[in-house]
Amino acid sequence: MTEEQIPVASRASSIEYAIRDVVVPATALEQQGHKILKLNIGDPIAYPGLPTPEHMVAAYVKALQDGRNGYSPSYGLPELREAIAKDERRKGWNAQSSDIYVCHGVTEALQILFASVLSEGDTVLAPGPHYPPYMAYPQMYGAQTVEYKLQSDNGWKLDLDDIESKMDSSVRLLVLINPNNPCGSVAGEQEISKVLSIARKWPNCMIVADEIYDGLDFTGLQKSVASLSKDVPVFSLNGVSKVYYAPGWRIGYMAIHDPTRRLLNVRDGIERMLRSRLCASTPAQIGYLAGLESDRSWMRGYSDKVLAQRDACIQRISEIDGLEVQSSGGAFYMFVRLTDPKWADNDKQFVLDLLHEEHVLVVHGSGFSPSLGKGHFRIVYLPNIDVLNDAFNRIEAFLLRHRDN
Repeated sequence: MTEEQIPVASRASSIEYAIRDVVVPATALEQQGHKILKLNIGDPIAYPGLPTPEHMVAAYVKALQDGRNGYSPSYGLPELREAIAKDERRKGWNAQSSDIYVCHGVTEALQILFASVLSEGDTVLAPGPHYPPYMAYPQMYGAQTVEYKLQSDNGWKLDLDDIESKMDSSVRLLVLINPNNPCGSVAGEQEISKVLSIARKWPNCMIVADEIYDGLDFTGLQKSVASLSKDVPVFSLNGVSKVYYAPGWRIGYMAIHDPTRRLLNVRDGIERMLRSRLCASTPAQIGYLAGLESDRSWMRGYSDKVLAQRDACIQRISEIDGLEVQSSGGAFYMFVRLTDPKWADNDKQFVLDLLHEEHVLVVHGSGFSPSLGKGHFRIVYLPNIDVLNDAFNRIEAFLLRHRDN
């Protein structure tokens, strides 16, 4: 007999996070003894050859050994805030340490930002396809997310006309993910400047610049949004997870660019939210500080490895009937189109059947946008080339087998 269940809040029961949701059936298969080729999650540490740099780990360990395990200031360690501000100044805008707020990763920065800005009836305008929290979190505050299009046949460039058509007085936050997750596209100065010119027409609109992958730009086009804005407020989001290969440390930051000083009340709200949750991890902040203050020449070898794996994926996909892809300009993702008629309108079933039959785990495109992501799947090209080749061999065999049936 099943007892009557205590109700759950709709804000929790309606949340989906496709990247991790597909892990549930994969875990069940692993428990049955199957080995899964995982191309699903953007965690560099999950793949060989991309460890967190030793000097950063050593700084983290030393912080632990030195007893630096207590609470730290709610806005972040002063020395880390200054190092981040210096790094942002290098990107072209006059960031000060007081503009930097250290969080438990970019996801917490988003939660705090949304809680501080959004009210009932507000809108977040975000790219489609997009990183799932941009859809999940705003609803918690009575707001909604409206997607603007990325051009699937034009390198996933921003559809500026679509952005302009969807702007109105309810849009409080206009989101740029650059480089983009899940598409790997990179917006350059011209595109960003046009977005700023659109936002400028709406005085209560602010830009969210999610630049967590900015050090993984293979085009040379990526620019800091804050560096290009002379009047539109910008929240720059970044951290240690991707470019510094330490995702489990959960250290990110929000940098506030407020060139016309219109965010005094918003900043006060953000600071109140930050104080209420105490602080980010103290020793992990010290580890990040070591990464910012040390020589970064190691990044070249890591980027070269990731780029070689990207090129291998592009080559393999071009050889498989039923798949096509726009080349990834940054991050470590590809958004692959299913051109096989059997799967073009059912990407989630493709992902689940591929997992169960071939033990290859990818993420369905509709999980990044039900309408603008459908008919695609996302792969992470961080595994070694031999693993990627094995995965593509299995994907090709799967497509051929189902085409014959």
